[in-house]
Amino acid sequence: MKTTDFSSSSSSDRRIGALLRHLTAGSDSDHLSSVYASPTSGVTGGSVFAHLVQAPEDPILGVTVAYNKDPSPVKLNLGVGAYRTEEGKPLVLNVVRKAEQQLINDRTRIKEYLPIVGLVEFNKLSAKLILGADSPAIRENRITTVECLSGTGSLRVGGEFLAKHYHQKTIYITQPTWGNHPKIFTLAGLTVKTYRYYDPATRGLNFQGLLEDLGAAPAGSIVLLHACAHNPTGVDPTIQQWEQIRQLMRSKGLMPFFDSAYQGFASGSLDTDAKPIRMFVADGGECLVAQSYAKNMGLYGERVGALSIVCKSADVAGRVESQLKLVIRPMYSSPPIHGASIVAVILRDKNLFNEWTLELKAMADRIISMRKQLFEALRTRGTPGDWSHIIKQIGMFTFTGLNPAQVSFMTKEYHIYMTSDGRISMAGLSSKTVPHLADAIHAVVTKAV
Repeated sequence: MKTTDFSSSSSSDRRIGALLRHLTAGSDSDHLSSVYASPTSGVTGGSVFAHLVQAPEDPILGVTVAYNKDPSPVKLNLGVGAYRTEEGKPLVLNVVRKAEQQLINDRTRIKEYLPIVGLVEFNKLSAKLILGADSPAIRENRITTVECLSGTGSLRVGGEFLAKHYHQKTIYITQPTWGNHPKIFTLAGLTVKTYRYYDPATRGLNFQGLLEDLGAAPAGSIVLLHACAHNPTGVDPTIQQWEQIRQLMRSKGLMPFFDSAYQGFASGSLDTDAKPIRMFVADGGECLVAQSYAKNMGLYGERVGALSIVCKSADVAGRVESQLKLVIRPMYSSPPIHGASIVAVILRDKNLFNEWTLELKAMADRIISMRKQLFEALRTRGTPGDWSHIIKQIGMFTFTGLNPAQVSFMTKEYHIYMTSDGRISMAGLSSKTVPHLADAIHAVVTKAV
């Protein structure tokens, strides 16, 4: 009797092995064995999982874990990228509550499975939002969009699609980048390499290094691009620099993969924050775009996102969609309905859409205000160094330039929590807490920790 082996252990082993090599680069073998103990090391205590060791906390989410354990009344969490009000509270947008109420009042709504590609109306409206209503790709049906599990899910689906169907298996990501990027793409089956992006000396963009590294990348390589509000640095190219990047990438046949997590949340304008993507789409070339509604609609826990792939023709787009379904089906079968329905209600209703843009701009403006207040507070204190990067950077995060030892000092002495690379979430600040942060930065810089 002939049997078919559906396992892909060798492929999985390669992916896990690659991820371990990436995560433990520069680590010694003792450290590696302590974190990833062998499942064949023996069964004790009556459990087949007794060999497991306690895994370390996620570097970003672990900040909140530590913060929650701190009893100090002045503690401040600037680690996780989630918007907070001036009172330090999570925000549910008024327009989101209105959209949800509409959904609740509609007694015809059901809870059946969505198609594999998700809510069709949501997909169409998401493509229009990111590419523009007049996009030639939409007009010519050269785009396929699928609903995914927020930005992370969109990146993972796109990564697995490329690993299966694209001729190049290497993706270049910025140095530094969001900590989840290398893990997502490695486990998707791609080889991850980096290109220069941030210049610690200027706390700005290393544009020359970026061009050199992308220019040296093999033809056809995949390049991950942060559409706006680069995470973690807050440093974005100018439009003129974006045009140079576009020309270079197209000349070498590099595949753009945009991560758009902050559309409208950076500048306060949906169109401004989407300009880099639209420049690449306008030239007729192909690209991938991952969208998230976590930040710009505050739908963090709803896990709402979309992956769009712009193709050369409608026929190719149709075939791409058919293959995306084969990636999604064994991964999570079909996406959730509630969050996508909220987004669809807001995007299709002119009044709700306009109200959303006002609330979105208010969030962006508050973050910009926090930047200005922190900069002025440091200048008033005469804190050594040039802190103008705080107001030059954009979006949710500021890359302060503080080192791990300084971060540790601020946590221990001032109960301020942030990632060890010195990234702070400006959305976690308020007018009341800016002085406390400024005092801590001034102290750590003058003490030469």
